[in-house]
Amino acid sequence: MKRIITITALALFLASVTAVSAGEYKGEAVKAKLASEEIEGDFMTVWANKFADHMRQWSDGKIDIEVYPYGTLGSEGDINELAQLGVVEFVFSDYAWISAFVPQAQVLALNYIFPTEKVPQVLDWMMHNGQFYPLLEQAFEKNGLVPMSVMFEGWQWLTTNKKIESLSDMKGLKIRVMSSKLLVEDYKAYGAVPTPMDYGEVYSGLQMGLIDGQVNPLFAISSMKFYEVQKYCTQLKNEPFLGIPSVNLDFFNSLPENARQEMITFWQDSIIEAGDWIMEKNADDKEKMKEAKPELEFNVLDDQAIAEFEKQAETVYPKFKEIGGEGAKEILEAVLDDIENAKKALDIQ
Repeated sequence: MKRIITITALALFLASVTAVSAGEYKGEAVKAKLASEEIEGDFMTVWANKFADHMRQWSDGKIDIEVYPYGTLGSEGDINELAQLGVVEFVFSDYAWISAFVPQAQVLALNYIFPTEKVPQVLDWMMHNGQFYPLLEQAFEKNGLVPMSVMFEGWQWLTTNKKIESLSDMKGLKIRVMSSKLLVEDYKAYGAVPTPMDYGEVYSGLQMGLIDGQVNPLFAISSMKFYEVQKYCTQLKNEPFLGIPSVNLDFFNSLPENARQEMITFWQDSIIEAGDWIMEKNADDKEKMKEAKPELEFNVLDDQAIAEFEKQAETVYPKFKEIGGEGAKEILEAVLDDIENAKKALDIQ
């Protein structure tokens, strides 16, 4: 008798778990588009597909999100505008390209504000405990979008055909950066000539000498083959590449509350796991590039050189208040405070 009761109780428990993990969505069936800034196999598209799979399973197939990799719906600026207009429901972009619509997001493009270790853990702390994310939400919502998280995609690397060992080596170099007024100011401060350019034009720009170098995380340098036409990859330790998965505000508000919460929970609970995933991928891609081009040189600047860059980067911080849109001062103070508080909480020096 006891065995029968135990089996029955177990069956009821498993049924309750299944009910929580699937079938919670009581709204109408939804078909939605998610435009990714990156190609198939790279971070944004991989995690966009994980998100789509999760929501499909959670809703018993009622929330059906189709992911469109880079180039299928337009360039970086195009897909952000499509999401703002509601032509696509979701967009996975970064702090720079979204800045044409939400200038406040550029605060994440300030150089040397993050520690050089545990960036995913810092972001996780900020999303769950900080002042910054609610302010970011307000800025996005005023522009018809909702940010669901901030994701770490590895550190940015500078590729060039000239070896970069000190700040003086940057003078006059035409460096492709993403389209952001603040990123332009960042690299101007280093003495470079920053040149915004669409992602799909970078390879030919390097090949034809229209630009001398470019900035991207390792997985992008590998997948887009930029290393084929460059000699050096230099780590300035200045800028983590951060993605912001976002959703059209009107579409988001049309969903039941539990669906909205599930979407945000997925992204914010994935920050550390996704950070581990990308660090492993970046390490693998670095080895693949070395194997494909043995003469390619990877270089991390020493502390003295980094101190020179950091001093120049700090001259840009006040400029964010001018170009960061409404509430720029408040959001700058919030992000700096959050990072310091996260470092203390996580025991980061």
